[in-house]
Amino acid sequence: MLFQVLSVVGALMVLTAYALIQSGIWRELDAGYLALNIIGSLLLGVVAIEDQRVGFILLEFAWAGLGVIGVVRAIKARKIADAVL
Repeated sequence: MLFQVLSVVGALMVLTAYALIQSGIWRELDAGYLALNIIGSLLLGVVAIEDQRVGFILLEFAWAGLGVIGVVRAIKARKIADAVL
């Protein structure tokens, strides 16, 4: 039952992030977007490990890794913006 809850919460997080970026409310480097994607993907990755679904393990942890790359890009962009000001 716990893994069902984790999978639903994770999926809702990823889908919410996607919906907010598609609607123009968030941009790709917004902290909320990145956080929802990373945490949601990690939750889904844990469920995939429990279910021994190799394809989903790869997908979810790759998705979380791409989110971390986005965090690095956001930090660099802020440093550049702060240096200009």
